Amino acid sequence: MPALCRDCLKPHDRAMPRCTACGSPRMTAHPELFDLSIAHMDCDAFYASVEKRDSPELAAKPVIIGGGRRGVVSTACYVARIRGVHSGMPMFQALKLCPDAVTLKPRMEVYAAVSRQIRAMMQDLTPAIEPLSLDEAFLDLTGTQRLHGAPPAIMLARLVRRMKDELGVTGSIGLSHNKFLAKVASDLDKPRGFSVIGRAETADFLRDKPVRLIWGIGPAAQASLERAGIRSFSDLLRWDRRALIERFGGMGDRLWHLARGEDPRPVSAHAPVKSISNETTFHEDTGDPDILDGHLWRMAEKVADRAKAKGLAGRVVTLKLKRADHHALTRRVSLREATQLADTIYRSARALLDTVEDKAPFRLLGCGLSDLVPEDRAAVAADLLDPGAMARARAEQATDTIRKRFGEGAILKGRALR
Repeated sequence: MPALCRDCLKPHDRAMPRCTACGSPRMTAHPELFDLSIAHMDCDAFYASVEKRDSPELAAKPVIIGGGRRGVVSTACYVARIRGVHSGMPMFQALKLCPDAVTLKPRMEVYAAVSRQIRAMMQDLTPAIEPLSLDEAFLDLTGTQRLHGAPPAIMLARLVRRMKDELGVTGSIGLSHNKFLAKVASDLDKPRGFSVIGRAETADFLRDKPVRLIWGIGPAAQASLERAGIRSFSDLLRWDRRALIERFGGMGDRLWHLARGEDPRPVSAHAPVKSISNETTFHEDTGDPDILDGHLWRMAEKVADRAKAKGLAGRVVTLKLKRADHHALTRRVSLREATQLADTIYRSARALLDTVEDKAPFRLLGCGLSDLVPEDRAAVAADLLDPGAMARARAEQATDTIRKRFGEGAILKGRALR
């Protein structure tokens, strides 16, 4: 059985407890280790790792990255995770579990910079990279062995070693024969893991696993599957393909294939962006219309800025609200023409806010843009039936030009100060 030392990168022709070259116990062995080429790399507690790298005094402390007591946990280091803290948990609950935690606000610009450095390291291995977020990506190293003089497994181990040595952050690798299984594998042995799911073992590996293992199956989808008596992959295997499609639509066909370990999706370096959004959790619940209006404008600006930076426009504007009891409200409106203008996004979201009957105080407000198209298909102005639309569009374009030259704070709208 082929094996690899993840510290010195020496390949071995058989499994052993320690590397014969460096004595490291960090050995990975698998019959298909040097034959597989689809990988998923996932950084370990990325935001917290960057903070600990930049502040060594935090190394042994529980660290939580999040938005204050009223927000949610973005990332928790593994010390905090042992106490039960996890991403998406309300901060007040996380601090009950881990009262001695060091809480830090996210430094997105720093994390993005480190992410770009990691991406550059990936590009040294292959151009076939599909980012999922700042801290994870799929890689397809098919056909790269002749270029690098080493199989994909060795190059991936070299990647995470380089990340640790040069950037001070660690990552876990999942290696398999398709994207679904590579992503599953990367989560099997975190942190600093290297897990392999081969073709020969796929059916046995999946058979008794819960369906929540499938990426994208959230609580609502899981509940729907459980109502149909589907809790594990073995349950899925008992369903006819047509019956799954009739019951669950397009997701049913995907489930039929995944139950058999089949995932034909290629690793795409140009996977389309499906939506752009921004949201905030308030320090105190509020129903103050001026406060909500001010936040909504700032979010519309951020969404518009991101759309412009990506060369995109959208046809659907979404408003998201969450009450004090965590009940979520979502409203959407389809525009006649796609837009990337903050003014249009704001006015559409504001109109949606005015239709919300529940005027109770809110703890969260969000704004988003979807059904995205290239920016050259965007409307010139927000609404040609609105006499002031063209003037506002020109003013926004002039504002963009000034901000590019003098900085984001060069011009502010009055409503942004609310």
